[in-house]
Amino acid sequence: MRKNWKWMLGGVVCLLSALVAYLLAMALMDSIYTYRSPLHDRPPQPGAQVGEPLSERVVFVLIDALRQDTAYDAQIMPYLNELRNQGAWAEMHSRQPSYSATGYSVIFTGAWHELSDGPVFNLETPDIPAWTQDNLFSAAQRAGLQTAVSGYEWFEKLIPSDAVTVGFYTPGEDRIADREVVDAALPWLSSGEYELVLIHIDQVDYAGHHEGGAVDPNWNAAAQRSDDLLREIAAQLDLSRDTLFICSDHGQVDAGGHGGGEAVALREPFVLVGAGVQPGEYGAVEMVDIAPTLAVILGLNIPASTQGQVRTEMLDLTPQSLEVIETAQVQQQAELAVAYVIAIGSSLPVVDEGNIVFEPQQKMEDARQEQINAQRLPRLLFAGVLALIPLAVFGWRWKKGNGWLLVGMVIFHLVFNLWYAVVNGKGYSFSYVIGPMELVLDGLLTVLLAFAIGWLVAAFGASIFKQGRRKAAEFTFILALVVWYTLGLPILWSYAWDGLFVGRFLPDFTLSYVALLSMVQALAVGVWALLFATLAAGVVALRGKRQ
Repeated sequence: MRKNWKWMLGGVVCLLSALVAYLLAMALMDSIYTYRSPLHDRPPQPGAQVGEPLSERVVFVLIDALRQDTAYDAQIMPYLNELRNQGAWAEMHSRQPSYSATGYSVIFTGAWHELSDGPVFNLETPDIPAWTQDNLFSAAQRAGLQTAVSGYEWFEKLIPSDAVTVGFYTPGEDRIADREVVDAALPWLSSGEYELVLIHIDQVDYAGHHEGGAVDPNWNAAAQRSDDLLREIAAQLDLSRDTLFICSDHGQVDAGGHGGGEAVALREPFVLVGAGVQPGEYGAVEMVDIAPTLAVILGLNIPASTQGQVRTEMLDLTPQSLEVIETAQVQQQAELAVAYVIAIGSSLPVVDEGNIVFEPQQKMEDARQEQINAQRLPRLLFAGVLALIPLAVFGWRWKKGNGWLLVGMVIFHLVFNLWYAVVNGKGYSFSYVIGPMELVLDGLLTVLLAFAIGWLVAAFGASIFKQGRRKAAEFTFILALVVWYTLGLPILWSYAWDGLFVGRFLPDFTLSYVALLSMVQALAVGVWALLFATLAAGVVALRGKRQ
C-alpha cells in the first residue's frame, strides 16, 4: 500500500484537476451571462427633445447577421444597393462579443456592451432582461409616438413593454418566420399610424448557423430573399416623407457563427434613405451612432446612455437645428460621464467648478482604466509568482527522462492546435462555440488525440514500459502536470489582466476565450491522464514488470 501512494495521489490529483477546471469554466461563463452594467441601478436621466422631426416616420429593417460584403454585393442584394445609391451609407463597425441580443442592445441604446445593460452573451428567452437604459423606443413613447415591432421573440423581452404600441413576435428564425414577420408589419405600414417601426428579418442568420455558413449558396439565397422582403417593405413607403434605415447586428465567420472579434463579424451595412437624409458615402460609422442619429430624425431626445454621435453630416439640418443638436449632445455626454464615474466609484473629477471638463468619453475611459489598473498590478505580481514556482520546482527536481516530458507536452499542444485550427478550421474566439456542451465534448475528443500522441512519444522515448507499473503510471501523471502547467499560463494571464471572473468591467474577450479553452483542455487532460496511467500500468504488467 505504501509503495502505491504516489499512484493513488496521481489519480486523486487528476480527478480534482478535472473538477476544478470544470468549476472554473462554468463560473467564468456564469459571470459573463449574469453581467449587468454599472449604470443598471442609476441610469442617466433623458434630456429634452432636440427639435422638430425630419421625417414623418422611421422604418427600421434589421437584417440579422448580414455581412457588409454580402449586403453591398449588387448581384445578391440588388434592391438594397439601389437604396444605397439613393441614400447615405457607410461601413458600420461593432465590437465583440458579436452576439445578437448584445447587438440589439447597442443599436437601440447607443451604448456599448458594458453600459447598455443588455445581455453580453445570448440568453434563453425567459432569462433575457429588459433594457434599463434609455433607448429609442422609450424616447419615442415619451414623445407620444406610436411604435411597432415585428421580429424575433427576444425583442419582446428586451424592449420595455410600455414603449411598444403593437408587436408581433415569433420564436422562428427561418424564411417561414420572416414571411410571417413581414406580413404582420405590412398593414402597419399601409395604415400610416406608427412613427417608429422595427422589422427584424432573421433568415440570413439562420442560414449561417444551420445551412452551411456564410460561404454556402444557402447564405446568398437567404440574403436574396431578404432583399425581396425589403423591396416589399419599401413599396409601402413614400421616401419623400418617410425614412428607411437598414443595418445588421453582426456578421458571421465563413463557417457560420459569430460572437468573436473577427473583422467579418464586426463589419455591417449602414444604409439610410428618405426624408431628412443627405445622400452620399460617409466612410465608417460606429454601431452606437444609430440610436442618436435616428432620434434626431424623429425629433426625440438623444438616448441618455448613448456613447455614439449624431451623424449630422448625413442629415438635412438648418444651422439653428445643428446648434441645438450639438448643444444637446454635449450635455448628454457630460451627464453620462458624471453618472458613470459615480457608478464605478472613481475619484477622477468630471466637472471643475461647475464647468464640464472637455472630452467626457475620454474621462469615462480614464476613470475606468484607473479602477482596472488598481486591481491589475497586484494580480500581475501574484500570477507571476504562481507561474515561476512550478518552473523552479521542475528545474530543482530535474532528472533523466524529464526531457521526454517536455517533448510530450510540446507534441500535445502542437497536435491539439493543429487539429483545432487546421483540421477543424476553428479560430480562437467565441464565434466558434456552438454551445457549452459542444465545447466540452469537442475538447474531450481533441485532447484524447493530442494527449495520446504526446504520451506515446514521451513514454517510448523515456522507456517507461521497462521500469515497472508504478514508474509508468507516475510518468503519465507527471506528464499531465507538465501539460496542466502550460495550460495554466493563459488562465493566469487572463486572471492577471482582467480577473478570473467578470466583475464590474467586461474583459478582453479574446483572452477570456483562450482561458476558457485552456480550462476545457485541463478538464479533459484530467480525465484522460487517469485512463492512460492505468493503461501504462497494464502494459507493464503484461510485460511482466511488477514494480
